[in-house]
Amino acid sequence: MDADADFSLLDEDTGTTACLTGDWTAMRLHDAGQRLAQAVAAHDGLSIDLRKIGRCDTAGAHTIFRAADRRKASGKLLARRETLRLLHLVEAASQDKLPVVIPRRGFHALMNRLGRGIVDVRDDVYETIIFNGHLLTAVGRCLIRPHRIRWAAVISACERTGLDALPIVATTSLFIGAVIGLLGTNMLRDFGAQVFAVELIGIGVLREFNVLITAILLAGRSSSAFAAEIGAMKMNQEIDAMQVMGVDPFEALVMPRFIALLLMMPLLVFVATLAGLAGGMLVTWAALDLSPTFFLQRIVDNVGPTQFWVGMSKAPVMAMMIAAIGCRQGMEVGGNVESLGQRVTGAVVHAIFSIILIDAVVALIYMELNL
Repeated sequence: MDADADFSLLDEDTGTTACLTGDWTAMRLHDAGQRLAQAVAAHDGLSIDLRKIGRCDTAGAHTIFRAADRRKASGKLLARRETLRLLHLVEAASQDKLPVVIPRRGFHALMNRLGRGIVDVRDDVYETIIFNGHLLTAVGRCLIRPHRIRWAAVISACERTGLDALPIVATTSLFIGAVIGLLGTNMLRDFGAQVFAVELIGIGVLREFNVLITAILLAGRSSSAFAAEIGAMKMNQEIDAMQVMGVDPFEALVMPRFIALLLMMPLLVFVATLAGLAGGMLVTWAALDLSPTFFLQRIVDNVGPTQFWVGMSKAPVMAMMIAAIGCRQGMEVGGNVESLGQRVTGAVVHAIFSIILIDAVVALIYMELNL
């Protein structure tokens, strides 16, 4: 039966002993801790006997520890083994002191933030290398043993990342092509070269804007979705459960999304190309009265298939990068919602930054190759 915390003082030949009884828990303490502390302060060498107490939690152990800490070394502490372990645990926790944070301002604070940023970049690069190594290992295993690929998950990811993205990709590319057509028409009209707006639209859409717009849309749509899906599983410890059952998370979660985006990205770029050319064709038809047949003929004669293949060659690179960044950020999610939000945001930002960087590098390479 539960009893309130209490104690009694017994005078013995060896000195005074405080015999504790009842349950020394947070709900049963009341003022017993204060009275025990006063008794310890009033009796030199007071011994404390804990062998008759019932239940004891950390609140009771902390109260007893604070009272016993005031007694002199001649006093004894008698307790059962489990009670002693609890007291030692509370004593160790009480001795831990929180670091004193001194606010820093000015130049020192600036250098401190700069240093922390450099260290974070280093850690991020290191984690990225580790993730890429795991991903390459999973890709190698799937190439050697194709039956390890989870095709059901791949088809589901293809539908979500590819087919569901077709309307937004086509609509955005249509308007981008129309904007390029309007700008080209207005600028070239001053020089009497309005007809060359067709070549401007063809080169801009086929070479750059089709893959760039598609990749940016997928970075905001698919990369964030990958990070959120995998991150939610990481928060719920589902990935840990998969590892316990012997399932490789890279084969079960990363590879299906990686393969799906690699397969669907060229299709989306092709649709973006058609939509962009359609938008430019409508503008030149309305503003310059150039027929669609004339528009397409000039595209074939003066632009050529090289520009198309230059743009399409970027699609697999963009797809691999977007999928890898999204899955990697999902794998880095911690155990709270704040971490999930940060990683989803980081997936979008990193993907868009990498898209622009890679597009610039590839453009320089093709320029050196005269393509």
